[in-house]
Amino acid sequence: MSEGSKGSLLVLENFIGGKFVSCQKHIESFDPSTGEVYCLIPDSGPQEVDVAVAAAKDAFPDWSSRSPEARAQILNKLADLLEKNLEELAKAESRDQGKPVSLARSLDIPRSAYNFRFFSSSMLHHLNDCSPMNHLSSLSYTQRCPVGVAGLISPWNLPLYLLTWKIAPAIAAGNTVVAKPSEMTSVTAWMMCKLMQEAGVPPGVVNIVFGSGPRAGEALVGHPDVPLISFTGSTVTAQRITERSAPYCKKLSLELGGKNPAVIFADADLERCIETTVRSSFSNQGEICLCTSRIYVERSLYPEFLQRFVAAAKKWKTGVPSDPSSNNGALISKEHLEKVRGFVSLAKSEGAVIHCGEGVDRLDLPEPNRSGYFMPTTVISGVSDTSRVMQEEIFGPVTCISPFDSEEEAVSRANGVRYGLSATVWSRDVEKVHRVAQKIQAGLVWTNCWLIRDLNLPFGGMKNSGVGREGGKDSYHFFTEVKTITIKH
Repeated sequence: MSEGSKGSLLVLENFIGGKFVSCQKHIESFDPSTGEVYCLIPDSGPQEVDVAVAAAKDAFPDWSSRSPEARAQILNKLADLLEKNLEELAKAESRDQGKPVSLARSLDIPRSAYNFRFFSSSMLHHLNDCSPMNHLSSLSYTQRCPVGVAGLISPWNLPLYLLTWKIAPAIAAGNTVVAKPSEMTSVTAWMMCKLMQEAGVPPGVVNIVFGSGPRAGEALVGHPDVPLISFTGSTVTAQRITERSAPYCKKLSLELGGKNPAVIFADADLERCIETTVRSSFSNQGEICLCTSRIYVERSLYPEFLQRFVAAAKKWKTGVPSDPSSNNGALISKEHLEKVRGFVSLAKSEGAVIHCGEGVDRLDLPEPNRSGYFMPTTVISGVSDTSRVMQEEIFGPVTCISPFDSEEEAVSRANGVRYGLSATVWSRDVEKVHRVAQKIQAGLVWTNCWLIRDLNLPFGGMKNSGVGREGGKDSYHFFTEVKTITIKH
C-alpha cells in the first residue's frame, strides 16, 4: 500500500489485478469531525474500469473452477486478518465516516470479518434439485454456476460492513469482482486490499476502483462485460442504474432507502421500548437505512412516551468520535448536514415542535472539531403525515413522534410512504404483534426489538426500498445462474 506524498494527505490507489495502481486525477475526501481534507482518492473513469473488468474476466476461469472449500479457505484467512487489524481499521473507519470509534470497533469491523466467515461456510451447504421422471426414462437436475464479473457499489454509511456484505457472497460463489466504494469513505476498502494480498486472494478476483458515481459508477454499471450489479444507496441512483443496465439485461439487486416506522401500542414494555427506539432512531448518527424515523404511539401512552423519549434522546451524547462516551459522531459531509438541518427547518416552518436537538440544544465541542459536521439528536412532534419530513428519507439523527387511535390507523399510516424497508412493532399481545407485522409493507419487521439479524434470512425492501433480496440462500441465488440439465437414459 503506498501512501502518496501530497503534503500530509493520504493518497489512495486503485487495486487492479492484485496490484496498487496510481491514478492521474483525485477527489478530496474530508474528515467529518474536523471538516478538513485528509485524503485524496482516485477519480477513476471508464479507462480504469475497463482495465479492472479485464482483470476480473481473466481471473474468472481459474477462480470459478476452484472448489467451494478452496475458496472458503481464502475467505476465512481474510476474516482472520480483518480481526487481527481490528483496531487500526476501526480508527480509520471512524475518521473517514464520522462515526464513534467505539461503534466501528464493536459493529462495523467485526461484522465485516463475519461476512467473510458466514458466506465462506454458507456456500458449502446449498443443495441442487433433482427430479427423476421414470415414466419418461429421464432424470433432471439443476446446477448453479457463478455469473461472471460482479459489479458491486457500496455506500458511505457502513463502508467496510456493506462492501464485504457484497464481496463475500460474490467470490464465495465463484464470481470475480469489480467494486466501487463510496468516494466519501474509501480508506478501509483500500486497507483491505493489502489484507487480500496477504490472504492469498488471487490477482484479479477482487478489483477495487475508487471514484464518483457519475464517472466510475456509471462506467461500471454500463459495462457490457459486467452481467450483474449489486447496489446499496439512494432510490434516485438506483433508477439511473436500472436505465443504464437495461440494454444488457443485467441481474440487479438494489437495496435502497427507508422511511421506517415504529408502531408502539399502549401495552408495550415501555422501558425496553424507549431504550431500543432511541437506539433505532439515532445509531450511527441516524445514517443507517434501517433507522426509525417515524414513531407512532397509541394515544393513551403518547404523553408519557414523548416525555420519556425526549429525556432519553437528550442523554444520547453527540461528540468527538474518539471519545468513548460519544454515542454519535459527525455526519458524513457538510452538504448532508445542511440537508438534514433543512428538514428540521421545514418541520418548524410547518408548525411542528422541536423538543430537543437542532436549534434547541448546543453542542460543546473542542476547538478542532467546531468545524465538523455534528448535529444533536432531534425529536419532533406535530408533523403532518403529508409533510416531506414524514415522507422523505432524512438519513440523520432526526425522528418524528405522532399519536394514533386504532390499530387500523397505525397500520395505514405506517404504510403511507413510498418506502418499505423495515419496521418495528411494540406490544406484549402476541396475536396483535403477528397481525400487525403481517399487514405492514416492509421487507423486515422487528417486534419488541431492533436490528437482530440472522444472515441466513432475506434482507431487502418493498416498494421504493429496493428490488431483490440478499443473505444466505438469497445471495447464493443472486450470485449464481441456475441451469436445468435433463438426461435421457
